[in-house]
Amino acid sequence: MRRYQERVDAALARFLPPTEQTPTQLHDAMHYAVLGGGKRIRPVLAYATAECLGANLDDVDAAACALELIHCYSLVHDDLPSMDNDDLRRGRPTCHKVYGDAMALLAGDALQCFAIEILSKGDYNEAQSSARLKMIATISSASGSTGMAGGQAIDLAAVGQHLTIEQLEQMHRLKTGALIEASITVGALAANCDAASMKPLQDYAQCIGLAFQIRDDLLDIEADTETLGKPQGSDQEQDKPTYPSLLGLSGAKNMAQQMHDHALRALQPLGDDVDPLRLLSSYIVERTH
Repeated sequence: MRRYQERVDAALARFLPPTEQTPTQLHDAMHYAVLGGGKRIRPVLAYATAECLGANLDDVDAAACALELIHCYSLVHDDLPSMDNDDLRRGRPTCHKVYGDAMALLAGDALQCFAIEILSKGDYNEAQSSARLKMIATISSASGSTGMAGGQAIDLAAVGQHLTIEQLEQMHRLKTGALIEASITVGALAANCDAASMKPLQDYAQCIGLAFQIRDDLLDIEADTETLGKPQGSDQEQDKPTYPSLLGLSGAKNMAQQMHDHALRALQPLGDDVDPLRLLSSYIVERTH
């Protein structure tokens, strides 16, 4: 993970417009939102998938950065007063607390556009042209109304409401799971993965996407603010439906473990080559922040 995290951090710093370039405050806000830490789970999953399938990581850098840029834009917007109204992210004041609501909104908009820009740039070999188009479609779909934004809309409407476990799962498959699934898919696309191998990878991705959200819900209760890098207990404070609120702590932990077990089973047809993905699934259900 550290190797992949360092690689994407270097690539992000290389791709982002320099802060000296006009409009300087907007570019400074973009740097602040992106380069201020983070687990880089989505780029890590893309790199790991691609490397397991024999791809050259040089062919994954743009996609890995695009995934993280989309994720960072979503965090900037999620933190705004009109959304979750959070003051702390990754252990620092949120983007709007430093740059104001309007500039934070623009920074998120710009990061979203920039993700697609770097993916569509022609800095790749001709054999990757088709794969890049599929990556753009995959990430765009996972980010919009049928993915992350759609899940966030359902989440906002669900505050104070009682959801069934099926409704909660649908919400999180869009809000969190869609971009995680896209991370696996673009890594596979970079390796020119065939349809037979893509299916178990996508099944695996759906399972770890849900496991990731369940673990997030648990950490909101069990971890402290300093460890999380964001306010502890914010889900409960905002009366959001979560897995622990529906299933209890024990039930939510059991469900996360079930998702991990399903993920491992999904990878069985791919053999030992994908062991790094098995380890990443373990990390996701065991992480402490």
